[in-house]
Amino acid sequence: MMNPALQYPIFGPEIQCPHCRQTIPALTLTDTYLCTRHGAFEADPKTGELVHLQSGRHWRRWDGEWYRQHTHPDGIRFEIHEALDKLYTQGYRATKVIIARRYEELMTGYLERSSPWRAGQPEGASARLYGLPVEFSPDTADEPCWEVINFDLDKELGVPVRYPYFRLFE
Repeated sequence: MMNPALQYPIFGPEIQCPHCRQTIPALTLTDTYLCTRHGAFEADPKTGELVHLQSGRHWRRWDGEWYRQHTHPDGIRFEIHEALDKLYTQGYRATKVIIARRYEELMTGYLERSSPWRAGQPEGASARLYGLPVEFSPDTADEPCWEVINFDLDKELGVPVRYPYFRLFE
């Protein structure tokens, strides 16, 4: 008798589509999930990634959520911009962006820079994105979630004095 768990891809008989979050079924005896809106996703048991076959986008899961794994700075910048908009609509303002260290080389050329000696800021505080200070995450050995998640926003209650996030692709 065949073990039923071996009939499905590594994430089980169904998952939430990373795009629309609707529950999508696995195709038995394959490594594929099929969303009626977004098409096929293939689960890679070696890397633990979910790959959207049509676009080639890669996703990884942490704590029940899917995180797209970016290869271009515009992808992560757009994702951060969307999160800032969402915060704004919920009545919060971001105070800092923490980006996964694995994106440091990718993002460095796209961050706003100020001269620390002019702004009176320490050297590490000069990188900004959408007007917010940027830090890079701790090492993944210390906090394994940073192997998967892309960024986090420090936030506080309140609306920004001037909404600085409109400059998406300056």
